[in-house]
This record gives sequence, C-alpha cells and structure tokens, in this order.
Amino acid sequence: MTKTTNSLSSVTFSRFTIHPAIQDALAQLNWSTCTPIQEKTLPLTLTGHDVAGKAQTGTGKTAAFLIAVYHYLMSHPVKPDDEGPWAMILAPTRELAVQIYQDALQIGCYTGLKPVAIYGGKDYEAQKAEFEVSQPDIIIGTPGRIIDLYKQRCFNLKNIECLVLDEADRMFDLGFISDIRYLMRGMPPAKERLNLIFSATFTYRVQELAYEYLNAPTMVEVESQTETADDVEQVLYHVANNEKTPLLIGQLQQLDPKTDKAIVFLNMKHVLERLAHTLTHNGFNVAMLSGDVPQHKREKLLKAFQNGEKNILLATDVAARGLHIDDITHVFNYDLPQQPEDYIHRVGRTARAGKSGKAISFGCEDYAYHLPEIEEKLGEKIPTQSVSDEMLADVLPAPAFVSQKPKGKRSTTGTRGRVNKRKNGEKRTRSPYSRSRKQNK
Repeated sequence: MTKTTNSLSSVTFSRFTIHPAIQDALAQLNWSTCTPIQEKTLPLTLTGHDVAGKAQTGTGKTAAFLIAVYHYLMSHPVKPDDEGPWAMILAPTRELAVQIYQDALQIGCYTGLKPVAIYGGKDYEAQKAEFEVSQPDIIIGTPGRIIDLYKQRCFNLKNIECLVLDEADRMFDLGFISDIRYLMRGMPPAKERLNLIFSATFTYRVQELAYEYLNAPTMVEVESQTETADDVEQVLYHVANNEKTPLLIGQLQQLDPKTDKAIVFLNMKHVLERLAHTLTHNGFNVAMLSGDVPQHKREKLLKAFQNGEKNILLATDVAARGLHIDDITHVFNYDLPQQPEDYIHRVGRTARAGKSGKAISFGCEDYAYHLPEIEEKLGEKIPTQSVSDEMLADVLPAPAFVSQKPKGKRSTTGTRGRVNKRKNGEKRTRSPYSRSRKQNK
C-alpha cells in the first residue's frame, strides 16, 4: 500500500480509539502518523458518523475508509445466526477494486474478517465459488459484477452495516449510479449503516447522492494549494498532429529504462494501438492498457510494468484512476483529456509518496481547445515550452498495423439458488480479536 509521506499531519493514530486488531496492523506497516484526510475523517467515522470526503488520489483516503470499516465491524457485535456480508466497498474500475482489496488484506490481517474482490473480466464461476466455500465478510468490487452475483442469490444485502463509495464522481462518468441505487435499495436504511463517500470532486451530482443516501453526512475537504501535487513539474508543448509522435519519441529517448517509468495517456483506443505499434517498432519496450484488454492479460502487463520488465505504459483513461503504481517518473498527455478532472488524475500518477515527477502535455490541433478548462480547474497556467527541430526524433516507419480484437467466449451465469451458507458446517477462521463480532444469545 502506498502512503503519501509528503502530506502527513502531526496527528498520530494512537490519538484515536481504534480497535487493537487494526492498531496491530498499522504498527506492522510502520504507520504512526495520519495524512490530513485521515486526521479529518477518523474522528467522525470511528464514532459512527457518515462522511462525504473530497480528496485526490494518493492522499491516504483508502486507508481512511478501510480503518473506519474494520473498526466499525469489530466494535459492533452481531447475532450468532446472522450471516454476512457486513460491508460493501464499491469502486468504478477493476484496478481500483483490486488495490482496495490488497490494502484491506493488510489493514485487516488481524481481524479475522474475510474480504473478497468481485469485478468483471474475471472468471464468473470462480468468483461465485468464493461465496459457496465461505461467506465473505466484506465485498469489494465494481457494481456490475456485484449485481450479477447478487441476482444469482450468492449473497444478500440485509445485514450490510458499512457502505463505501470510492471515486463517486467517476461512478457518474461511467454510468454506475443506477446500479448503486439498486444495491442500496436492498440494504438496511442509511441510519442503520456507516456510509462513506469519497470523490476527487464535489460536483452537484455527488453532493446530491450524499445527501440522498447518507445519514446527515459531514462534508470533509482536503486539497493542496494547487489541484495537482506540488512536486509535479508540468510542461506544455503546442504541436501539430504530425509532430506528436516524433516529439514523444524524442522525450522517451531521454529516459533511463532502468530507473524511469512513464505512462502515456491517449483518448482513443485505436490511436493507442497504432502508437504502441510504432513505439515497439522504434525499439521501445511498451505495454498498453485499454478498456477491452482481458483481465488476465491486464494483470500480466501491469505486473510487467510494475517490476520493470516494461518501462512505458500506454493507457486510455481507464487507467487514469484506480492504478496505484509506485515510482512513476513521467506522465505524458499525448492527447489532452476532454475533462479537467481527468488531467488531475492523470498527472496524479506521478510525484507520489514524497517523490518528484514530470507531467508533459501535447496541445495539438484536435485537443488544445480543452486547455482553458483544464487551466481554470488548476487555477494556474501550465508552463509552455517551444518545440525545436532537434526535439523531433526520426521515426522509423512501422509495418501496416491491423487492429486485433480480443477473443473469448461469453461466460455463463450458472444455475440459480441460495449459496450463502458455508458447506458442511464449515466455520469461519477467526483471530483472537474477531470473537467480538458474535454476541451471546
């Protein structure tokens, strides 16, 4: 888990009454000091108050809501015959769901509570089987696949005690809000749950959702003085369309493959594929990530990028949020994004955990008209540099490119039936701390 060290407050976790099982995990992670979002939300969430938090990626918000969820579950006993899940954490992307799940394993390692990650692109029957073996305590995932399993009666929502919506603004962008409302209707009333919403922006729609489905939430905002991290060096080049690839190659040639990692963002999948083809032909070791990459391939290429086998990742905005990859040194906006918020999230991939980074943007003929909105959102002008002929690299012409469509067969949903009980009377393994989740009859 990545913790932002350049924005720590003076408040320590020991100041709060956090369940001992969670305190032990924090000590194991060598965490002692809160980030600002944790400092502001934990006094509220640990006492059972709903929160709508505005915070950028990399501010420690994931740990903030996971600590709150685990503390709430460990501090509120349940009846012996009740079955989970007890908590649901919804994320807009598979990558973010996986990252939250990995963080949950660390923060909840001594609680005896079992989280599960549910998202599309993964084998349906395998995910369904997780509920047949033993009922999870915490469901973390994307709305679509969670609804699929819910409709198959793999679990019910009647005992949900905690609900978290992460990156709520992105949920609206991707059209998930109707799915979220559907899931909420199956849960106990908001006043009987701990409800948390986190978002990078407090749009009118996000605020409306918070007041409609949360129980008198407290609005908490944590921002730096600028919308982007202070340690990001930003630069803008105004270029013609036919200069973008030569300029990019010229910039990439200056990187050290052993120490530098770069993400190149594009707006269109077919442009991404062609650029990846060209860069590969010109000797660069690239991976590409778009929305229709199969999940097993997605995980494989992200692993290759994380461990340094590949040092350049080409991505559409499916990767602008939810990816937590350490040591990104450069972000390239090959295409300026169409939404100012996407610029902030793209640039937020670098300068994490107290390190510096560089964000290089190309203002081309097709997307330069988005620049005024982006700079208005930033509250400042992006520094501009001129492009000299020496900066434009020679590009080796690549062979004709043919787009490859992913192959695969549609997964089936299987048979209907309630499978929310553990097989053969299997008991959930618990730590010494977790016995408090069941109270005497």
